[in-house]
Amino acid sequence: MSINVGLEGIVVAETALSMVDGETGRLVIAGEEVGHLAGRHSFDVVFRRLMAAAGAPVPGSLTLGQARQRAHALLPRCEEALRAPVGMDALRSCLSLLPDSDETALVGAAAVFTAAWWRATRVLPPIAPDPALEHAADLHRMLTGRRDGAAASALDTYLTTVVDHGMNASTFTARVVASTGSDRTSAVVAALGALKGPLHGGAPGPVLDMLDAVGTVDNAETWVQGELAAGRRIMGMGHRVYRVRDPRAAVLERAVRAFTTARANPVGTDLGMSPLPNVPIVAPSPDFQRVELALAVEGAAQRALAARHPDRPLRANVEFFTAVLLDAIGIDRALFSPLFACSRAAGWCAHVAEQRANGRLIRPRARYVGQDGANVAM
Repeated sequence: MSINVGLEGIVVAETALSMVDGETGRLVIAGEEVGHLAGRHSFDVVFRRLMAAAGAPVPGSLTLGQARQRAHALLPRCEEALRAPVGMDALRSCLSLLPDSDETALVGAAAVFTAAWWRATRVLPPIAPDPALEHAADLHRMLTGRRDGAAASALDTYLTTVVDHGMNASTFTARVVASTGSDRTSAVVAALGALKGPLHGGAPGPVLDMLDAVGTVDNAETWVQGELAAGRRIMGMGHRVYRVRDPRAAVLERAVRAFTTARANPVGTDLGMSPLPNVPIVAPSPDFQRVELALAVEGAAQRALAARHPDRPLRANVEFFTAVLLDAIGIDRALFSPLFACSRAAGWCAHVAEQRANGRLIRPRARYVGQDGANVAM
């Protein structure tokens, strides 16, 4: 019996949802390259495309806006969960209170619960959803208490870029649960537990910690060399699958450049910024100089890693520019993982639908290496 530890290289399903080519750096989501998809189609559209690709179009009776409204009505039941100090814990507990919900309800609820948790940590009341807004714009509004067209557009690009990514750990978890015949809510909550692990989606926050430590562009080369000499990792560099630069990093770099350009040159730009009446605002604190610092650190790390590991390419991954983009639009690092989950919930739901259509129980085997009970003295 051959063993592929961690199921490395094992194909466990056929999917029409996303294709990851690690050798050439391609990511195709629902039939379109991520570089063409993100920033051109809203998260709402991409969600519908994923569900259609899974063979389970989103029911027309419930929009994401209506789903957010329904979830907001459930917040009184979530009061204890929303007091959790960690956003992923709050989101897990709140989602677990949902019945066997459809896909739209789960995706809408993830956004509402995340925003409500964040405002609760600031001792601020939750903001009721606006069902007329697209999902990213309303999520940003529920988080911050203001309308901001440029920031909402950047957040929309982020949500679209990370919505699905092949058979990653959390997606596989969702499909395993779905394969048992369990309900959608259980599959999504299980996937959320996998995403919470620091080895899966946990690096954006540490990227900002790294940039804080570097401090200035002039210090980038020295800092990177010092970290590598001490045997420490450079956060946000390298990926389990990609042997070239993560294509999502390029999309998010483009988005953060567009956002900072809009902020630096507001004349003639419709930023759409306005506070909501009678709603306490969570003020943003973006540092636009951090973008140039991040690019300097990426360049220094890429050169240093190439010299040390010429046969093992280690380039910027999605988490590197996730940190830079979300920080630029004023999103606190405590929200990074919950926001990732808000996006990936759509991908999980599509995979659950696809797995249910297959109907096959996922049941791998393990090789036993313990004692042989027949040879153990009683």
